[in-house]
Amino acid sequence: MTSTLPSGRARVSPPPDHALSPVTGYTRTHWESMADTLLGALRPYASPHLAQYHLPGRTGHAGRWSDGLEGYARSFLLAAFRIAGARGTDRPGDTVVQDLVERYTAGLVAGTDPRHPEHWPPITDRGQPMVEAASVALALHETRPWIWDRLPDTVQQHTADWLGRFVGATTNDSNWRLFQVIAEEFLASVGAPHSRTEIEDGLARLEDWYRGDGWYTDGDGRKFDYYNAFALHLYPFLWARIAGPRADPALVATHRARMRAFLGHHQHFFGSDGAPVHQGRSLTYRYATAAPLWAGALSGASPLPPGRTRRLASGALKHFTDRGVPDERGLLNLGWYGPYLPVTQAYSGPASPYWASKAFLGLLLPADHPVWTAPEEPSPVDTADCLVTLPQPGWLLHSTAADGIVRLVNHGSDRFPPAPAAPEPSPHYSRIAYSSVTAPETAPAGGDIATDNHLTLSESPRVAPRGRIHPLYAEQGEAASAYTPAGGGDAARIATASVIHGPWEVRLHLVRATVDSTVREGGWAVADDNGAPEVLSGRGWAVIRRRDGLTSALTGLLGWDGLPAPVVARAERAEGHNAFGHHSATPVVSAPFPAGTRLLATLVVLTADPAVGGDVHALRSGARVHELGDGSVDVRFPDGTTRQVDLGRLRAAVGKA
Repeated sequence: MTSTLPSGRARVSPPPDHALSPVTGYTRTHWESMADTLLGALRPYASPHLAQYHLPGRTGHAGRWSDGLEGYARSFLLAAFRIAGARGTDRPGDTVVQDLVERYTAGLVAGTDPRHPEHWPPITDRGQPMVEAASVALALHETRPWIWDRLPDTVQQHTADWLGRFVGATTNDSNWRLFQVIAEEFLASVGAPHSRTEIEDGLARLEDWYRGDGWYTDGDGRKFDYYNAFALHLYPFLWARIAGPRADPALVATHRARMRAFLGHHQHFFGSDGAPVHQGRSLTYRYATAAPLWAGALSGASPLPPGRTRRLASGALKHFTDRGVPDERGLLNLGWYGPYLPVTQAYSGPASPYWASKAFLGLLLPADHPVWTAPEEPSPVDTADCLVTLPQPGWLLHSTAADGIVRLVNHGSDRFPPAPAAPEPSPHYSRIAYSSVTAPETAPAGGDIATDNHLTLSESPRVAPRGRIHPLYAEQGEAASAYTPAGGGDAARIATASVIHGPWEVRLHLVRATVDSTVREGGWAVADDNGAPEVLSGRGWAVIRRRDGLTSALTGLLGWDGLPAPVVARAERAEGHNAFGHHSATPVVSAPFPAGTRLLATLVVLTADPAVGGDVHALRSGARVHELGDGSVDVRFPDGTTRQVDLGRLRAAVGKA
C-alpha cells in the first residue's frame, strides 16, 4: 500500500512476512519504514533552520519555545536510531539516511547557537529542556561518527555549553535524575566540563527507589508504572553505552540483572493484539513500552528468546498502526488512538508523543542479529492462561489465551507523594484494575468521578475517589489493600482483597462506615466508537456488551442482599470519557449502607471469550462466596473452582468501628 505524506514522500507499507514473522508479519523493514514515515511527516513543521518543530496541538505547560525544542530532540532520537542502524549509509538509490544527517545537523547548529533566532531555551533548574537535553545527548552519542565527529569546533563548543548548563542544576527528584546522568556522561565522553559526583549521585539515587525483583518506584512513594520501561531501566543501560570503560562493571552488572528480572515480568503486559495494559501516566508514548525489550537484547540481559522479543515489540507497533497511529498526516497525536487529552499530563506538548521514538532502539541491532532473523515466537498470552503475582508494585496480572486479554489488578500503585503530602488521585492509578482492551473513565474536564473498577462509600451522590493505597499483600494469585474513603464518616475504612482465577475476579470488600452512606461498585468500562454498548441488568447484576463481543459483567455475591434497601444495578453511561471509544458504559451496583462494618463480595468479569461471556446466565451462575466460622470465606468461581480466603488481614486493616 502506498500513500502520500505532507512531506511529499511516498509512505510505503512493506508486505507482511508471515514466514519469518507468523504472528505479526513485521520485520526490520517495517520498523525502518515506520521510522521514515514518522520522520518524513515532521518535515513540514520544522522551523526554517530546522532547530524546532512546531506541531499542531495543545501547547505544553513549558510553552511554545520549549515545545519546539521537544519536537527536535525527540525526533532526533528516532533519527539517530535510523542513522546508526544503517551505519550512516543509504541503500542504493535512496537518500533517507543522508537527508536525516544533514537535517538534524543543521538543526543542532542553529539550536545551540545562543545568537541564532532559533536557539533553544536554556537548561534551568527543573525545566523541561532537561528532558529534551538527554535525548539530544543520546542521539549525538549514537550518531557520533556521522554528526558529532564532523561538526566544526564552534558548534561542538556551543553544544557542550548548552548541555553544560546541567552541571550544578537541580532536577526533579524522579526519573529526571537520569537525564542529568546521561547529559553529563556525554559531556565527559567529549572532554567537556561535567561533574562526576552528579553522575554518581544520580545513579545512587536510583538505588533508593529499587524495590526488588526488577521494580523501581519513580521517586519516593508508590509510583509504579511504565516509567520502569520508559526510563528507570532504559537510561542506566544507555548511560553504560556512553560511559564505556568509565562505567563501574559491578554497577552495570547490577543494572543488567535487574533488567533481566523486569523483562521476565514485562512480557506479560502485552495482549495478544499487541496492546500494552492501559495504566499509568504518559500513555501517549504508546509503543515506547517496547523499548526495554530491545535494550535487553542489545545488552545481552534479556531472558526472552529473540523471536519473542520481536513478536512483543512488533505486536505493539502493529497494534497502533492498525488503529490509525500515526494519523493521516503521519503524526503522533496527543492521545491513545485518536486525539484524547485526558491520557496526557499538563507537561505534554504537541511533540511529547515522540518519546515513542524509544521503541525504535532495536534498529541499533545489526540486521543479522537473531532478534531480527529468528522466527517469531508466541508471547505468553498467545499460548496459555497466565497468572503473575508482583508483590513489589502490589499487582496481579491475569491473562487468558482464548481472548488474548491481559488484566492488571492494582493493590499497590497510587502515585501519591509520601505522607503527609496531600494525595492527588488519578484515574490511571486509583482504579482496582486495568487491562489491555479497556481504559478508565476519564472526564475531559479532569477529576476522578467515575465508578469503574472502584468501590466508593459516600454520604452524597458524588463518587468519592479511592484514597492513598495501603498494600496488605500480593501472593499466590491474591492481592489486597486498604484505603480511607473521603465519604462514610471520619473513621470510614475499606479493605479489599482480589481473588483471581482465569478471567474471573472475586472482590472481597470489608467496609466500615461511621455514618449512614451509599456504597457503589463498578466493573470494567467498555467503550466503542461505533455506538453505545448493549446493557443488560437484573437484581444485583449488570452486563455491558460491545458489538464485537467484549463483555463486562458485575454481580453482587455476598452482603448486598442484606442491606436495608434493594440493590440497584444499572449502567453508568458516558460520551467522550474514554480513550478507547466515544461511547462507554460501566456496570454498577449500589445500595444504602448503614453505619457499621459489613463484608461485601462481588464477581467482576472482563472477557471476549464467547464460552465465558456469551450466555448472560452462565456468566453469573455458579459463583458463590460463603462465610466460614473460622474468619475465612469460601470462594467458588463459575467453573466450579473453589478457594478459601482468610480475612484476618482485611479485618486488621479495617479495625473496630
